[in-house]
Amino acid sequence: MALINENYLKLQGSYLFAEIARRITKFKEDNPSADVIRLGIGDVTRPLPEAVIKGLHTAVDEMADVKTFRGYGPEQGYQFLIEKIIATDYQSLGVSLDVDELFISDGSKSDVGNIQEIFGVNNRVAITDPVYPVYLDTNVMAGRTGDLVTGKFAGVTYLTCNAENNFTPALPEEKVDIIYLCFPNNPTGTTLPKEELKKWVDYAKANGAIILYDAAYEAYIQEPGIPHSIYEIEGAKEVAIEFRTFSKNAGFTGTRCAFTVVPKTVLAATKDGGQYPLNKLWNRRQTTKFNGVPYIIQRGAEAVYTPEGQQQIKALINYYMDNAKTIREGLKSIGLDVFGGVNAPYIWLKTPQGYDSWSFFDKLLNEVNIVGTPGAGFGPAGEGYFRLTAFGSQESTQEAIERIKTKLSL
Repeated sequence: MALINENYLKLQGSYLFAEIARRITKFKEDNPSADVIRLGIGDVTRPLPEAVIKGLHTAVDEMADVKTFRGYGPEQGYQFLIEKIIATDYQSLGVSLDVDELFISDGSKSDVGNIQEIFGVNNRVAITDPVYPVYLDTNVMAGRTGDLVTGKFAGVTYLTCNAENNFTPALPEEKVDIIYLCFPNNPTGTTLPKEELKKWVDYAKANGAIILYDAAYEAYIQEPGIPHSIYEIEGAKEVAIEFRTFSKNAGFTGTRCAFTVVPKTVLAATKDGGQYPLNKLWNRRQTTKFNGVPYIIQRGAEAVYTPEGQQQIKALINYYMDNAKTIREGLKSIGLDVFGGVNAPYIWLKTPQGYDSWSFFDKLLNEVNIVGTPGAGFGPAGEGYFRLTAFGSQESTQEAIERIKTKLSL
């Protein structure tokens, strides 16, 4: 009989968002007339920008003509899109990249989950706590951790981020090999200034560690002095891989396009004491297991970088950040402790006294028919916190806050 990968059995009963969906379904079955407002999962709600739609239509027409039809494309992505990304997103920051250092993909979730495949199973992993579940769960699946004990997996270094330390992770006391950082942070909505991020780059250089930097929400940064890319930090191109996506800045959650930057100067060790570029390993992984993002989608992503596209995605971001302000100020007005929502579309709040994360989830759902995300689902340090997202419509966001202010019993 075939044997399973028993590392999967170490995982908790269900993925966080699957459990949320189960509870919502049960509530709707019991309350079919309830008007449920969803401010939980970070999915966007506004249509694709007009420039993107135009780019998609043009590409569809090309695929209908034998002269311009395209079949399999390069697994790494088309150069027309890669060059636009480098010129707009990186050269503007003073960061230089070669075209073969950037890989187009179908999503940052895929990439941050798959990147661990190019690392040995004996590496020690450090994650911020709370954390986006994919970072941890994929390492559990790969066998890079021990069993779950009192809410934490053995063999993992947890970097606590809470109100007491201003959501700034401290450098690990023990030596670690792989470090997951996400800023602006999901779920807390907080950021790190350059001087704090430099500490991590310096640590990685001193300890031979690799930083996996998730910058999915960099487009939402509003304040000066907050790095949009880890490569703004001196030395980062020697120790960091960066992930970005079109999902949140241009609404591609249902269209699927993202990219990962793997500088050729990022090296990791071999068993014989040598060093090997991770760029080559990621290229090998992608060309073996991935057929590339469709041509039509990449043309749509390219349109993001037109002058019209840049204006339209800025309007999208402003729309969602207005929602974030509505949520943040509304919750503060009733005395809740609120974080985030300034440089990110996530609002992180302390649950009211007497409620843990899941009981507050149930309270919001049952009393005011609003869905959020329990902080405990993001790790042990998330207990006692709760996440709301700004990705709803402005009308539903305003309605949700009005319900909380007038109908929620605290």
